[in-house]
Amino acid sequence: MRVLEAVRYSLEVLSAAGIDDPPADAEGLVLHCAGLERLTAYTDNPEIGPQLVAKIKKLTGRRARGEPLQYIVGHMTFCGLEIAVGRGVLIPRPETELLVEEAVRTLKQKALTAAPMSILDLCTGSGCIALALALDFPGAEVIGTDLSVKALRYARKNAAANGIRTVAFKKGSLFGPVKKGMRFDLITANPPYICSAEIPGLQREVRDWEPVTALDGGADGLDFYRAILSGAGGYLKPDGALVMELGYGQAAAVTGLARQHGFRAIEVVRDFAGLERIMKARTAET
Repeated sequence: MRVLEAVRYSLEVLSAAGIDDPPADAEGLVLHCAGLERLTAYTDNPEIGPQLVAKIKKLTGRRARGEPLQYIVGHMTFCGLEIAVGRGVLIPRPETELLVEEAVRTLKQKALTAAPMSILDLCTGSGCIALALALDFPGAEVIGTDLSVKALRYARKNAAANGIRTVAFKKGSLFGPVKKGMRFDLITANPPYICSAEIPGLQREVRDWEPVTALDGGADGLDFYRAILSGAGGYLKPDGALVMELGYGQAAAVTGLARQHGFRAIEVVRDFAGLERIMKARTAET
């Protein structure tokens, strides 16, 4: 069998299984198994042996049963970093790269003191946000917190794989692992924000495979925003910044909570689809 025949086989299986975007997934699986670049596969169309064909069929079967492609291949790219993912950790979304972009823009606009910059990433999961920010600000002290032991294993693995040594990952809920008296220039968060009642209606790749604890934001999806906004002021420096990802239709509620807790300069940023995706806010300057 040649590579392009394998792609066609995988495409037929995934199409029959009702997988979203089967061409991309079929190609991704085969290229991953064969260790080939796309250009090489399509120009040379090399022959592949029976062991590799068997592997392609096995992984295609996993994808056909709904397992996310990222879990199957074991990694994905986020802000130029290779991020390992698997069962037990949320798969970073492309939209979350906008959070990193806005956080970087916010910190670069902020008048910083001579003290080292400090960043806290809540609900850190795979560590993708914390690591991307550490890459942009190599002198910063970065802490990522998460309740999930599995997620933190991935986060530490990703830090080591990308050669980033300035991020400390700590187990605990939100601000729980942070030492008393610590103050940060920036706090980021991509918290669970899906309403509990909506979980059963999610795509099966999400509902059946990704950790529900990383998805479920409570009855109205706002539980984590309430907890973060009620506590963040005590962990930010004067004129400190808070940057969070928002769920669909949550901007008004979350910005309202931010105002209630004394935040100022509140701004909502839309993603490329035009959806209100990121909220930025600041503490008082003094």
